[in-house]
Amino acid sequence: MTPRPWLPHLQRELSDWRLWLTRALVIAFAALAGLSIVVFSWLGDWTLAQFARARHAWWWLPLVWTPLCTLAIVALTRRFWPGAAGSGIPQVMASLDTAVPPEQRSLFVSLRLSCAKVVLTSWGLLAGLSIGREGPSVQVAAGIMHAVRRWLPERSGVSAQGLLVVGGAAGIAAAFNTPLGGVMFAIEELSRRPEQRNSGLLIAAIVLAGLVAASLKGDEAYFGVIHVGELDLSLLGPGLLLALGSGVLGGLFSRLLIASLAGQGQDAFSRWRRLRPLSFALACGLAVAVLGVVTDGATFGSGYSHTRALLQGEHLGSWLYAPLKLLATWLTAWSGVPAGIFAPSLAIGAAWGADVAAWTGYAQAPALIALGMAGFLAAATQAPLTAFIIVMEMVDGHAMVLSLMACALIASGVARLLSPPLYATLARGQLARLPVQSEASNS
Repeated sequence: MTPRPWLPHLQRELSDWRLWLTRALVIAFAALAGLSIVVFSWLGDWTLAQFARARHAWWWLPLVWTPLCTLAIVALTRRFWPGAAGSGIPQVMASLDTAVPPEQRSLFVSLRLSCAKVVLTSWGLLAGLSIGREGPSVQVAAGIMHAVRRWLPERSGVSAQGLLVVGGAAGIAAAFNTPLGGVMFAIEELSRRPEQRNSGLLIAAIVLAGLVAASLKGDEAYFGVIHVGELDLSLLGPGLLLALGSGVLGGLFSRLLIASLAGQGQDAFSRWRRLRPLSFALACGLAVAVLGVVTDGATFGSGYSHTRALLQGEHLGSWLYAPLKLLATWLTAWSGVPAGIFAPSLAIGAAWGADVAAWTGYAQAPALIALGMAGFLAAATQAPLTAFIIVMEMVDGHAMVLSLMACALIASGVARLLSPPLYATLARGQLARLPVQSEASNS
């Protein structure tokens, strides 16, 4: 009888305990990463709700509470967890750099930093700062996934870089309830080697983290479902205006963040930030509080509720919301607190889309709101496919798929003319935190 060629391969597959232990550990920690982001989401929503409740009781409270909290968060971050400052995505990208020694990766990702990131970001939402938790979720989940490395058997075939990619992408997948968006984020922003992109185990771990979040939070999209009717050529003019405007606004926003966060500016404010970071943080917190009070609370927090209300057809505020929300988000990031820009960027883009709909008189306002969300996020992050997929999974029907993709690509292309890639540039700045090796130690 002719031997079956597949039988020896199956026997080796089933008898290799290292392979199955590796799979079990990676899958288990991916589920844990998804669960951690769900808890992070609940905590962030709860703290923001507490701030809103207190603000409604005492309108003046943010003028005291917000700057004091900003000062405290920046002081603790600089003293104990400097790696937790900022978005978290540049830290994960820096940890993937081959120039980083394995023993130094804890400067950028670790369980300790993940815990600190959850607490400090939630505190920032409790303070009413204009931040999102999606970027921080990337660092949180990456720290959890990287921790599994110590338990993997030798010659497991799963590298530390692969685990970091899975963790970062799992954070996006769980935060937005979009597993496909997490996979695309891994390919577009984090992955640098083809074998990472083609690993079925790692992709399965990303999807699992998103499914864990979906099973606990429900199948509802992050901002709800965007209902769009039949579209025709009348969308072309407003859509093109919106895409170009998104590219300009997002590119300038990215350039502004790079210029202010790099810390190399010679203007008076940059020198103030370098020499007296705590008083600078206090001033930034006060400015964010003033913006929030003047706008009756519209610019406080992630912008989630404002965006959701726009998508439900409510007419909120004026054309000033988008620039003021951008200003509040920039000041929050500049202060030095742990802060993500994904949710605020979606809020800015949604408001910009609503403005274009009002100016042009276009009847399908939800369509332009969706395009604005995809366009501004793509321009700010220069990750058009990730932005397109995140928004696409919120749209009811397939009528807007090509429009969303075109808007994201156009906006990202325009932004590239105005600014270098945001996260890659900030990641190079993170690498400057590596200890400098002396010539004597290298000789």
